[in-house]
Amino acid sequence: MASQVDHEALFAATPSPYLVLGPDLVIADVNRAYLDATGRTRQDLLGKYVFDAFPDNPADPDADGVRNLGASLHRVLTGRRPDTMALQKYDIPVMGEPGVFEERWWSPVNTPVLGPDGTVAWIIHRVEDVTPFVQSHRRRRPGKERPDTGERPDDRLATMHALEAELYARAVELQRLNEDLREAHAKEREVAVTLQEVMLRTPDLALHHDVAVRYLPATGSLNVCGDWYDVVDLSPDCTAVGVGDVVGHGLQAAAVMGMLRSALSAAIRANPHPAHALEILGVYARSIEEAQGTTAVKAMIDRRSRLIIYSNAGHPPPVLVRSGGACVFLEQATDPPLAVRPQHVPRPQASLEYSPGDVLVLYTDGLVERRGEDIDRGLRRLTDVLTECRGLGPERLADELLARLGVSGGGRDDIALIVVRL
Repeated sequence: MASQVDHEALFAATPSPYLVLGPDLVIADVNRAYLDATGRTRQDLLGKYVFDAFPDNPADPDADGVRNLGASLHRVLTGRRPDTMALQKYDIPVMGEPGVFEERWWSPVNTPVLGPDGTVAWIIHRVEDVTPFVQSHRRRRPGKERPDTGERPDDRLATMHALEAELYARAVELQRLNEDLREAHAKEREVAVTLQEVMLRTPDLALHHDVAVRYLPATGSLNVCGDWYDVVDLSPDCTAVGVGDVVGHGLQAAAVMGMLRSALSAAIRANPHPAHALEILGVYARSIEEAQGTTAVKAMIDRRSRLIIYSNAGHPPPVLVRSGGACVFLEQATDPPLAVRPQHVPRPQASLEYSPGDVLVLYTDGLVERRGEDIDRGLRRLTDVLTECRGLGPERLADELLARLGVSGGGRDDIALIVVRL
């Protein structure tokens, strides 16, 4: 049924005014309702930069339509989320009368349409023309009084002017408060992301040209969560890699992540067995309430024996991509997440042989999970991309994974990723 829907006809017929903008803010499409609301034709608008088509009224020293709409569109492009603007006075030029503007009041909403790579491909600009509501008192005839009140026309007109002034003042104040909140949110996000980057520093990584790592913060809320990656050299021929995911979002989750990541890094150095290291981490996690339910996987790459030795605490399984294209999930040593068992139980450990040219990939669930979708579909997409791109170097392969899975600009959850060319 969905395939039979003519979306172009729906867009043209919808009664709300819609404008479609490209990322460069050039008008790509417009529906009939928008043309009717603005008195334009398609030829007047298509291919025009939106602020060339609709500049500020030069006769109005308080005109701020271009500034406010521009800020909203920029938020959509960077945040990739819908942005609802406050009531906006935005006069438009009168066609055929150069320099003449018509007073207009709008209620705008700007919504991103994301492309396959997760970036904004289009912006849908929907507006409702509320000018008649705001100006309704101006169409009243002063000489005609309401029979059910003793209110004089002058009093009624003054009341309507006061209401309009109050409505506009509230809209301006709301706009200012929203801008203050966004500025505070941006500063808090900058602090959180900086904290995350500091905690994810991995000194041993600089020695490995065969290893690529990525961390992408989530695109919502505070934009940091509790995902981490780690790369530790245990000896010249042995390297431990790991990823983990703390339940929750924000600075608290990031702080817990830092504690657990440091503890696991120390544990694998003191006891170079992935299962034992996760057991030690599990004991430590029981002392931190916010750490309960954390998932993690640790793998040790032994180059002399060409073995991957691993243990998994409730985490999505790593993938070994054979040079011939076959993908093998490392799922033979999977156990529940940290601190969920009331008593200590030894964790399982397994090993898998690899060949030179194979690729090992560890990741967190933000890479493969999608809302309303079975995770098996995400895992199939992952292995399809790995099979197709297995010949790429670690850095390019990491970028291809993020792009082809639609999260190169981040997703609803944060993402940690390690790609190792064996």
